[in-house]
Amino acid sequence: MNKAIIMEHVKKCFGDKTVLKDISFSIQKGEVFGLLGPSGSGKTTIMNILTGQIKKTDGNAYILGCNTDNLTSDIYEGIGMVLDRASLFERLSCYRNLAIFAEIHNIEKKQIHKILEMVNLKDQTKTKAYQLSKGMRQRLAIARALIHKPNILFLDEPTNGLDPSNVQNIHDVILSLHKQGVTVFLTTHKMDEAAKLCDNIAIINHGIIMEYGVPSEICRKYNHDNSIDIKLKDGREIKLDNSDEASDTIISLIKNRQIETIHSSELDLESVFLSVTEESEDNNEIEKN
Repeated sequence: MNKAIIMEHVKKCFGDKTVLKDISFSIQKGEVFGLLGPSGSGKTTIMNILTGQIKKTDGNAYILGCNTDNLTSDIYEGIGMVLDRASLFERLSCYRNLAIFAEIHNIEKKQIHKILEMVNLKDQTKTKAYQLSKGMRQRLAIARALIHKPNILFLDEPTNGLDPSNVQNIHDVILSLHKQGVTVFLTTHKMDEAAKLCDNIAIINHGIIMEYGVPSEICRKYNHDNSIDIKLKDGREIKLDNSDEASDTIISLIKNRQIETIHSSELDLESVFLSVTEESEDNNEIEKN
């Protein structure tokens, strides 16, 4: 099986409240997958279902071929998780924080140094967890999740609130894992992060998958009617739609050397995300009324 994760028509209710509605997507082994959505959209609920922390109400969900309602110890051995708040042994050093989990999983101690180097904490081996910056704490939490060499790593908002240097460090770790064939499932609300790291993404809002696919292809879908802004040498500015007639006009202007600047106003992933989620907000209000 080449699929690391499969969700088919998954529904989740808490009492009378439906928080996930007909969720379907799949993730290939070795893929970096991003689940994008505003707060309260259902991202964490999906992650909790996939990691066996809660059971779905309806539908099918599998991780490494196993039903998420009944994950076996073997499957758990292949999963690493970093939730939105890193829970560390505050009075223990970075090394000891990892050593405890290395002992549980019968991992050789030399693996600890390799992992610390991978997350750029090799100079903090003896530093206690409470002495670390927020970014270092997050990197230590990721190191702990990687100590047993999992097949799938779940990251919940891994760079939230971090400075650019620590964000880059974590991005480097994710890209390194991608090269090693580790499947990475991350939730994020940062569109530049998703565009940089993810092979595929899903945009979710109000428990519904609004878009799913390759980031660049999703953007292309929303750029079919993008416009072209042209500033002429005589000071005039014109706006053209993206059509064959516009192409003829541009060619004529170029031949007559009338163009000073030309710019195509394409939507980036953040603009697409805002468009998709705002549209779903409007639809949600209509349903309420």
